[in-house]
Amino acid sequence: MIIECVVNISEGRDEIVLAALSAAAAPALLDTHRDPHHHRSVFTLAGPVDVVVAASQALATVAVERLDLSEHRGVHPRLGLVDVVPFVPYQPEQLSQPGSGDLGDSADLATVTGLRDDFAHWMATTLGVPSFLYGPLPGGRTRTLPQVRRGAFADFAPDYGPGDPHPTAGATAVGARPVLIAYNVWVSSVDVARQVARLARGPLLRTLGLAVGERAQVSCNLIGPAHLGPAQAFDLVARSVAEVGGDVLGAELVGLLPGAVLNEIPRSRWAELGLSDGDTVEARLALRRP
Repeated sequence: MIIECVVNISEGRDEIVLAALSAAAAPALLDTHRDPHHHRSVFTLAGPVDVVVAASQALATVAVERLDLSEHRGVHPRLGLVDVVPFVPYQPEQLSQPGSGDLGDSADLATVTGLRDDFAHWMATTLGVPSFLYGPLPGGRTRTLPQVRRGAFADFAPDYGPGDPHPTAGATAVGARPVLIAYNVWVSSVDVARQVARLARGPLLRTLGLAVGERAQVSCNLIGPAHLGPAQAFDLVARSVAEVGGDVLGAELVGLLPGAVLNEIPRSRWAELGLSDGDTVEARLALRRP
């Protein structure tokens, strides 16, 4: 079975630490997206279960050893150093179409919930970092990542580990989820970005309006890419930008996307959308084959 693990680390500036993080994740690492203004890097891992699990643990270990959240200053919201660790069932050249909400098909997610729980337990017992689960929970309950961000420690205790944040590493959100695409649209001002984030937000599109250095960004999570992919998200944001009197200045993919999603987008739009042939999980996996 192929799994994907998209580890979000609260570090986007220190070249030496980023090199050490990449080296730790190397056996499964397909892509690193670094953003110094967000002060955040996204490491996309994929491959066989044992390889991805070992790489994700090695990456987390280096992060906790080398970084200190108390010194962190960045645009993006964060719960901890090893901020988000989602485990994703991945079928190359295929994309499941979730029947409801953003939690995907329960049968698909059952293949990674155990990996999620094991990682959260390992994070708490080995590194002493409290971990909050999101995705399917025992008893038929569910929890989303935004719910973790809003309620961690205040509304509910960690699922694993101590009841207070680690002094230098904070806490970690560990998830089991279907494929998600992270995507940014650059717009003409912070005011436009914040207005558009409110207008464009919906069941399949999570948005934040952010000031990123001297630029402004609508940061998007496409949580149902079989139904709403980068082209639809870009067009939705662009319409909202026009409504509030702003301008779209460009777009970028954060990490990778499934080949099945890219193949549904006319090639004539790829440049406009900030996409290319090499941006898929499948393309990067092919590069790793001997």
